[in-house]
Amino acid sequence: MHTSPFLFGSLFSGIGGIDLGLERAGMHCSWQVEIDDYATKVLEKHWPHVARFRDIRACGAHNLSRVHLLAGGFPCQPHSTAGKRHASQDERNLWPEFYRLICEIRPEWVLAENVPGILSSEHGRFFGGILRDLAGAGYDAQWRVFRACDFGYPHIRKRVFLLGYSMCRRWEFQLCDVERTRLETVGGSLATTMVDSVWHTLAQFEQRVRQPSVCRSPDGISRPVDRLRGVGNAVVPAIAEHIGRCIVAHVGART
Repeated sequence: MHTSPFLFGSLFSGIGGIDLGLERAGMHCSWQVEIDDYATKVLEKHWPHVARFRDIRACGAHNLSRVHLLAGGFPCQPHSTAGKRHASQDERNLWPEFYRLICEIRPEWVLAENVPGILSSEHGRFFGGILRDLAGAGYDAQWRVFRACDFGYPHIRKRVFLLGYSMCRRWEFQLCDVERTRLETVGGSLATTMVDSVWHTLAQFEQRVRQPSVCRSPDGISRPVDRLRGVGNAVVPAIAEHIGRCIVAHVGART
């Protein structure tokens, strides 16, 4: 039985997309791990009181507190169809570090995010290895490809979300139906408001970047490359919130 609050630890936090979604679902962030300088500044601004660490390879049970859920979107470059797809041979493959922390911290829940290409990486052997790792550590798992447009956003952005849960509890868990949940949570006028808000933001962004393109002239955006990379690598918070609410509802029903 969980005591309040439901705590999660954030790996590969980026600018906090997963963290924001899980907090909206009623969870509380205990700590974050992020190595990028710009992303770290964003996290420091929005989560000033959360413990923060830089290199996942220097983290473990010795400096990370126990949490109910361990979440993170580990680097997608080794698996993206836009890259060379070296998978396990890519130096950016950090799934082994994610798995090491799962074994050390032993959370009841694990949430991992990546690009759809990970399902076919190394002809499916890489993803099969993830499932084998989780099973060996005592976790069952479910996974699903979610799209941003399923949650009211004007772009597709497919991402794989894998949810692992401790087999020792014998969870009878199913991710809620996306269409039903989306209609219940962002249906009607609220969905329209979300889309309008996103388009308004995009329009503002386009207006700001339409500044003089002469070399060394201001473009209206501070650190544009860092900001675009941060947004490009970010997780849609609404998807993390959907999964978080499924977990919270399930735990609440059991308790």
